[in-house]
Amino acid sequence: MDAADLRIFETVARAGAMSRAAVELNTVQSNVTARVRSLEGELGTPLFTRSRRGVALTDAGRRLLPYAERLRTMLVDARRAVRDDGTPTGPLTLGTLETTAALRLARPLARFTARWPDVDLALRAGTTAELVGSTLRRDVEGAFVCGPVDHPDLVERVVFRETLAVVGGPALRSIEALRAGRETRIVVLRAGCSYRQRLEDVLARRGVVATRTLEFGTIEAMLACVAAGIGVTLLPRALVAAGTAGAGGARGLTLHALPAADADVATVFIRRRDAAPSRALDAFISIVGGARHPT
Repeated sequence: MDAADLRIFETVARAGAMSRAAVELNTVQSNVTARVRSLEGELGTPLFTRSRRGVALTDAGRRLLPYAERLRTMLVDARRAVRDDGTPTGPLTLGTLETTAALRLARPLARFTARWPDVDLALRAGTTAELVGSTLRRDVEGAFVCGPVDHPDLVERVVFRETLAVVGGPALRSIEALRAGRETRIVVLRAGCSYRQRLEDVLARRGVVATRTLEFGTIEAMLACVAAGIGVTLLPRALVAAGTAGAGGARGLTLHALPAADADVATVFIRRRDAAPSRALDAFISIVGGARHPT
């Protein structure tokens, strides 16, 4: 059993199929299948159950997986340590909420790329649920998500604070006015949207029942829908007021303030507890932490 075999095993476990793992590893499926079978023969036990739909871990495979993941992390950290001369370089892949990217990260990104041009920075947008999963799987080195997260395998740090507001169309005069409607639609990003449950709670405490949920892939589409009077949403007040999310800026939208207990939310940066941060990540977080942000 060597590191290469464990890498193939871990990739198959994550991909859920030999064919998908082969694409990710840039090799042929027969090679992946042969290496997995060789590893199973060496260990004397099946690691996967096979079906037409793909593969699933056996009990033995589930016990082995954490060690394979830990080895992959150690190898990444070892390569990083050898190459580390004190200057941030190499790839840096981070996750972020779309609202955070639009409202908070433009200036820090510009400063970072100007100061450290040898870092290949990539941002992946997603919901909090998606980004927590990506961080746990090590698909990203860290992510900006809606906090608190409180996961034992993650370290989190508050980096921004937002003030949320209910956003409605031009005809909505107050949140209480929603009670008179026959149904209330809430407009959110795809499943895992950070503010969905919070919006439902805000409305429920005011006697408003969200009878339908409309999911969209972008903030622009959400606000266009809200501006058309189709539903209401919950977003950082500064994002809508600044007009950074499109939909004609703030035109056609109404903002409805909330009490601090409902409106105040922290954006936290998360990373795996067992992974040493790269020099590039340390540099980026330093710039983000020192940046001045609108409120």
